[in-house]
Order: sequence, then C-alpha cells, then structure tokens
Amino acid sequence: MSDRILRIDMTSGSTVFEPVPEAWAGLGGRGLTSAIVAAEVPPTCHPLGKNNKLVFAPGLLSGTRAANSGRLSAGAKSPLTGTIKESNAGGTSARMLALMGIKAIIIEGMPEEKKLFGIHVTHDSARIVETDMAGAGNFSVVEKLSGEEGGKAGVISIGPAGEMAMPSANISVKDPQGRVRSLGRGGLGAVMGSKGIKYLSIDPSDAPGISYADENAFKEASKVFAKALTEHPVSGEGLPTYGTNVLLNVLHEAGGLPTRNFRTGSFDGHEGISGETMHARIEERGGEGRVRHSCHPGCVIQCSQVYPDKNGKVKASGFEYESVWAMGANCGIDDLDALAEADHMLDDIGMDTIEFGVTMGVAMEAGILSFGDASGMLRILKEEVTKGSPLGRLVGAGAECLGKAYGMRRVPTVKGQSIPAYDPRSVKGMGITYATSTMGADHTAGYTVTSNILNVGGMVDPLKKEGQVELSRNLQIATAAIDSTGLCLFVAFPVLDIPESFNAIVDMLNARFGLSLTGDDVSALGTSILKTEREFNRKAGFTEAADRLPEFFSEETLPPHNTIWDFSDAEVDAFWEF
Repeated sequence: MSDRILRIDMTSGSTVFEPVPEAWAGLGGRGLTSAIVAAEVPPTCHPLGKNNKLVFAPGLLSGTRAANSGRLSAGAKSPLTGTIKESNAGGTSARMLALMGIKAIIIEGMPEEKKLFGIHVTHDSARIVETDMAGAGNFSVVEKLSGEEGGKAGVISIGPAGEMAMPSANISVKDPQGRVRSLGRGGLGAVMGSKGIKYLSIDPSDAPGISYADENAFKEASKVFAKALTEHPVSGEGLPTYGTNVLLNVLHEAGGLPTRNFRTGSFDGHEGISGETMHARIEERGGEGRVRHSCHPGCVIQCSQVYPDKNGKVKASGFEYESVWAMGANCGIDDLDALAEADHMLDDIGMDTIEFGVTMGVAMEAGILSFGDASGMLRILKEEVTKGSPLGRLVGAGAECLGKAYGMRRVPTVKGQSIPAYDPRSVKGMGITYATSTMGADHTAGYTVTSNILNVGGMVDPLKKEGQVELSRNLQIATAAIDSTGLCLFVAFPVLDIPESFNAIVDMLNARFGLSLTGDDVSALGTSILKTEREFNRKAGFTEAADRLPEFFSEETLPPHNTIWDFSDAEVDAFWEF
C-alpha cells in the first residue's frame, strides 16, 4: 500500500486521505514538516489564526527495526518566535503512523464555534468528535484514552496551557510506559489549541506494516548501527547510567553552566542537583526509577531517568538536564525534589520546561521572586499559570514577553525563544547555533557541546572563536538530516566517532526504499532543509539582524573564565555562506 497524507480541516470538519505529492515522496520527519509548512502556510500569517497549519510526520526510518528510530516531528509557524518551527519527540505515535502508511497529518483551519475536539485516527479513517476533557491535564487524558482503547492506542495531546494558547505550550505524546514526552519549544501546543484539538488518538489495528526494498540488507545495516550505539562511551555508558543530567557537573566544571539568569558560569549548589546525585537518589529510593526506560520503542540507549519521590512513587519521568538546569542553577535552586515537582506539573499542564525556567530566572531578576525561592516558583505554577491568571499568562508567554513587561534588559532570548543550558560566552559554538538557528535559540539545532566540551568528533576549544562557525554549520546540516530520519539526536555521538554508524544509516535508507544514496546526498538533504526554513523566515520578515545574541553577552564577562561573546555580525552572518 502506498503512503498517504491525512488532511484534517477543522473549519469544515472534513478528513481525507490524499496521495503523497512527488515533491514530498523522499521526505520524512523535519524535512517533510518544514516542506509542508513552507509550501502551504503564508509566512506572514498569525500563528494562532486559521491560515497556520499543524503538521505531524514520522521519520523516514520510523516503524522499522532500526534502533532509536521512533521520533515524531511536528511543525508549524511558531507563536513564540514567529519563525518556522519543527519539534520532535519520542513516544509510540511515530511508529504507529508509519505502520499505517500515514506519511503526514496536516491539520488546517479553525472550528466555527469555540469547542474542543478529539481526533480518532485508524488505518482507513479519521473521526472528529467533540470532547468533554476541557481543562484536563495530559496525564488524565492519556489515562482515559488508554482505557478506552485498551491501552494500545497512541496519544498526542495538549494540557491547559495549550488550550489557553500560551506561546510556551507543548504538545505531549504518550510513551511506552503510558506517561508523556514533549514536542517542546516554540509553542506548538498553542497552535493545536487554536485548532480546537485536545487530542489525537492513533489506533494502528490492521495496519499494513513496513515494507523493505531489501529486508536482509536492512537487517544487516541495523545490526551495525545498534552495535555502534551500545559501544560508544556516551550513548552506551554515560547516558544510560546517569541520563542527560550527567552534563550538569560537566558544564559546571567547564564554566559554561548559566547560573542566576546567566550571571556566572558555575553554580555553588551544583552537587545537589547533579546527575550523579539524581542517580544515587533513584537507587536509594528504589521503585520504578531503578528500571531503565526508553522514550520510544526500539531505543537501545534508554537514557530516560524516572525520578521517584520519597515513597518510591514516580514523580518525574524523562527528567532531563535542560529542565534541571533551567529551574535549578538558572534560578539558584538546588532542591532536586522541588525541581521534580515542577517538572511533573509542567508535563501535566503542557508547558515547556526550558522556557518556564528561563522565564523564572528573568522574573527573579525583576524582583517577582528571589533567586533560590523554590516554593515561590511552585506557587506561581500552581496558583498563577495553571489558573491562567494575568501573571500566569505572562509567564506562559515566555521570557521575552515577561522581560518586556517588567522593563528588563538582561533577557536571554534569540528570536523570542529562551537560550538553553550552555552559556555562549564559554561554549562559543553554541552561541553560533543559538544565533543562526532557524527556530530561535535551540541547543538541539547544532549541538556543538559534542566537540566543545565532550571531545566527540574532535576538539574545538570552547573559549576561542576559531572553528566555531564551521562546527555549528556542519552540525546543523547533519541534525536537519537526522531529524528527517526519525532517529534520536543522540545517535550523533557514535556517528561523529564511528564512521561505520553513519554508513549504516545510509545503508538502511537505501535498503528501506530501494535507493542508492551516498553520504553526500544525506548532507545535501540537511542543507536543503535549512535553506527552506531560512527562506520561510525571510518571507516572514526575519533578516540577518535577527541572528544576534542579546547585547549583554558582549558587555558582561562571565566568571570563572571572564569571557565575553566576541563575534562580529559579519562573522556570525558567514554561517550562511554555503
């Protein structure tokens, strides 16, 4: 059976399966979402209006036996940045859509009446039904739908933040354990809420499954790939043992851990919230946290940390470094239990943890709270954000909006999106990525921490300018391609060090589709995606002037290295000379 596009029109209430246009036939994941948004969304439209579209697409390798291939991409024009946006997450839905032969779901239009709907997708149909789950958190939505569908259905949902169209709202995806993973950053949950959609339920019963042009060749290549993932010290040892929060002490020691709204590069309370402390506490408290988890089927890294409360009950699942940093070191908070409580609430209401944490750092600098006030942060979440009060709405709008409202100068954002957990003054490659990413400040767009800090794929001195533009450019191109395959970004660690793993990806694509791609073809795909996204942004009004870090990074030295952001505009703009 040929792949299809499922188009859902929320204005007319119609659903239709369409053949895949030839121009999109070789695309998947980010490559496909960005191509559809660029082709069908007017760049100057209002992100929460009827002309924006929300696109879901599994990757080119999703649904196959390839390790770590279960990522789902979502794309739209971002209400946070005004740029094009792609976000990807694990969960079970990418695999299910691929097995059903659904290459993408395109949601367009808006309901005539202000009602909330669910969409039930099966192999051969899609039904739009009115729902009574308004105001429900993601956990209860997943629980209810899992019960109705016998626990087998995939679930894509929004929480109250998405219903209130907060620009930092996430979309959540049910994972193999029945908890949720986030399509984070950029406010795609607000786009889904503006379409009047509370959830999509994905039922893969009677799905035709995946076909291979050469199944034996695919099987052999997938073995080589999985072996590289398990043998690399980062993806095979560090991440499975300590999760992504293994980076907290590493960045503290490197002087690149943004602390108290980017005032310093190290945090005196780092040990209290480190990956090592988290690991020890999980072992001590026991319960479900002792079992290694994956965010999607087929993951061999299993870096997901399940953090228990004092009684051994799951409190935070997928408790990531960027979340711990944003609400922890960035806010001067060293209480891991408080951070887990905040993470749990944010997952339930469907709000981005990075954007929230950076917004709280700006709020603390503005005097709304004091740095280190964990109880105050939790109170704002419970009493303001969840209830949609004026202050809660301001927090939900993100750091740049709150900073403007309070007349703040030190607001760490690019294109309206908060800068993540690596200070650009002491991890300079990340500064290039933040400035030039087509989606605002985004660490995943070109993760130069690999070479700047971890010595993966070679070493580029994080404190010097030399080589940073080239490093970020190469990684952004590679990342765009990886995001199109449905592979987890963490496969980049072995890909950068073990040539056979990259060759195996190319071989799997060829065996899956009957192609004869080379490594250069994969790089060309990444380049094409970046240029498509940049052209959308230019039509939306973004010029080179948007590719800049806030000026305080160039004016304030960062302890302990006392470095500044010292790239000229011309040096940053040279990124696009390819």
